[in-house]
Amino acid sequence: MTDTATLSKPALNVRISTPPGAPLPYINSKVLEVRNMKYLMQAMGWRIYPMLEGGHLHYFKNLGCLNDRRLHDAEVLVAACCGSPKTLLEIGTNKGHATALMARNAPEGTVYTVNIPPEEIEEGGRLTTCAPSCEEIGSYYRERGLTNIRQILANTTTWEPHIGTIDVAFIDGCHDAEFVYNDTRKILRHCRSGSLILWHDFNPSLVKVYKVIGEVCRGINQLYVDGLLKDFILHLQDSFMGLYRVP
Repeated sequence: MTDTATLSKPALNVRISTPPGAPLPYINSKVLEVRNMKYLMQAMGWRIYPMLEGGHLHYFKNLGCLNDRRLHDAEVLVAACCGSPKTLLEIGTNKGHATALMARNAPEGTVYTVNIPPEEIEEGGRLTTCAPSCEEIGSYYRERGLTNIRQILANTTTWEPHIGTIDVAFIDGCHDAEFVYNDTRKILRHCRSGSLILWHDFNPSLVKVYKVIGEVCRGINQLYVDGLLKDFILHLQDSFMGLYRVP
C-alpha cells in the first residue's frame, strides 16, 4: 500500500550549533564500540539471531564496503526487528532491500517505510545517497510479495509519523545534519521506553573520512546537546550503524 502526503516547501526549524569539521564531544563520550554480534546481542539481551538473505549483503561496490560492512549493517538492523515489534518505521526506502529484511524478521508487525517523491528531491536536503524513480521505490520488497509493509511517499520535513507508538525506527533518509536531527526528534515523540532507534551511515571513527558520516554524527551530537538523547549509542565494529534504546 502506498500513501502520498501533501507536501510543502521544507521549513526546518533546526540549528546545529557545531560547525562541520569541529569536534563532536558527545560522539566521543556517548558511543560504545561493540566488537561483534555476539557481544551486541548480549548487551541488548537479544536471544534470536536475525534471518539474513540476499546477495546484496555481500556485494562489494567500493571501499565503503570493506570488512563485510553491508552484512554487519544488516545484522544490527534485523536483530533489532526480532523481538516481535508491532510498529516499525524506516526513513529512506530506496528499492526496499532493508525494508524486506525488516518485514521478514518482524512478521507480526507492520513496517512503515517513507521515501521522498522523486519530484521533491531538490527540497529534501543536499546529502541524499540516491534518487530512485517511483517505479524503483520499494521494487525489491514488492517483487517478494511481502504484505506487512506500507509505503509512504513524503518529505519528512513536513511529514509527521502518526502511525502509533514506534517500536523500531531506522533512519536512512537525507544525511544532512539538520534532517538527521529533525527525523530523530519527530520519531522520539512517538517512542516508548525501550523503543529502538537506528541510524545508518554512522561510524565515529570515519567522521573525517566520509562527509555523510560526519553529517549524521553532527546531527546526533546536537540531539545530545539539546537533551533529546541521554543514554549510550552502541556501534558494531565494521558497520555503519548506530543503535540507541530509548531510556
